[in-house]
Amino acid sequence: MTPFGEKLRQLRQARGILQRDMAAALEISAPYLSALEHGRRGTPSAGLIHQICQYFGLIWDEADELKVLAKSSRPRLRLNAAGLTPAQTALANRLARELRHLDAQTVAAMQELLDAARSAQPASAPLSRKKPSRGNKGRPRTVK
Repeated sequence: MTPFGEKLRQLRQARGILQRDMAAALEISAPYLSALEHGRRGTPSAGLIHQICQYFGLIWDEADELKVLAKSSRPRLRLNAAGLTPAQTALANRLARELRHLDAQTVAAMQELLDAARSAQPASAPLSRKKPSRGNKGRPRTVK
């Protein structure tokens, strides 16, 4: 389940709404709504997120929270390791293999560690590395 799916289910269940009734009101299929809640579908469109906010009467902070959760809830992730150090690449691969086996307490501790590491970086530190320049046909450009 994704953070967005979990929040969507909480909102629906707190109001005692059945999936089929909510799906009908949003003019989407009940299986699609179920897949969103269970994290088997990608990030919903901005239009659907807006409809969901209207359906539940969410405004301001609540609506913004739902939008942020949707953006951070992609069920299938890809990581471009180009430009990372060998240690960073190894960490990314290990995390991909082992993440589903970590308990909630370990995940929370890792998130706190990453937050602390991010806040310890100087403000001028880059958030991400630029992709290498590409020439024709996607090949890296060579400089002579």
